[in-house]
Amino acid sequence: MVTGRRFGAISYLSTRPRSTRSLWIRRKKKEILTDLLTFSKSKDYYKKVGKSWKRGYLLYGPPGTEKSSMIAAIANLLEYDIYDLELASVNDNTDLRKLLIETSSKSIIVIEDIDCSLDLTGQRKEKKEDDKEDEKDPISKIEKEKKKKGSEVTLSGLLNFIDGLWSACGSERLIMFTTNHIEKLDPALIRRGRMDKHIEMLYCCFETFKVIVKNYLDVESHELFEMVERLLGETEMTPADVAESLMLKSDEEDVEVCLKKLIKCLEDAKEEARVKALEDAKVKAEEEAGRKKEENGEKVQDGDARLAHKVQVGDAKENGVVT
Repeated sequence: MVTGRRFGAISYLSTRPRSTRSLWIRRKKKEILTDLLTFSKSKDYYKKVGKSWKRGYLLYGPPGTEKSSMIAAIANLLEYDIYDLELASVNDNTDLRKLLIETSSKSIIVIEDIDCSLDLTGQRKEKKEDDKEDEKDPISKIEKEKKKKGSEVTLSGLLNFIDGLWSACGSERLIMFTTNHIEKLDPALIRRGRMDKHIEMLYCCFETFKVIVKNYLDVESHELFEMVERLLGETEMTPADVAESLMLKSDEEDVEVCLKKLIKCLEDAKEEARVKALEDAKVKAEEEAGRKKEENGEKVQDGDARLAHKVQVGDAKENGVVT
């Protein structure tokens, strides 16, 4: 049973709805579990080295790669509560700090899709440039303040939230960010010491498929597995899409029907990828041809100009004009 409450910009979940069987990135499962269990038993070590008993995790990868499910599974494993923070709903840095103080120990503070929550990329650089402009034009500064809407949380405020003085409040706490676009995040936000562990959530491989099919259909082998393995090696599909194909949706469906649905989806995805690759190659070839045509046109114009200049010089000499 899920028990949850919402306090403004933060939601509290006191349930752990997924088991660790749902940690579907098999190739890194042992490494992640070891890291988490070591953290949960390291109270004395963190005290010894003088660090707050907290750890940051960044989960990144394409949509549908089960980042949220991973967080739920981790909460289940460690028996931690979850605080889901809606960053865009936080008024300013002061409110962000208050929310941190209100969270309990043995918890996970989650900010999902952090690249979409606020425009934090390059904010420090932009702020410096804006400050210089505002010094020259105070009226412009006032107009900007009037236009400012929504959250006023800054990159600096978020960095302090993660590892500033106030982050030492409480103990045994995980801070987790998820993103589909790691390249959009400011490096200061995800450096080691803030986001200590970076976990890439990958497209579904055959090992992951075997975990999913065991969970959904309770089978460990089937004659169609070989075809599924081959197709998963040839195309990209997220664990979420694989799980959707394997889910029983009526009493008439069985293991074979679900596996055939998955195979059909994989074949369709493979064909779509092939067509897209051809279209992209065609567009690239057309752009390259257009670029070469422009270059050749410029060369022709340059040659015509030189020829015209020679003719003019020849005419001038014939008329006795020295150039």
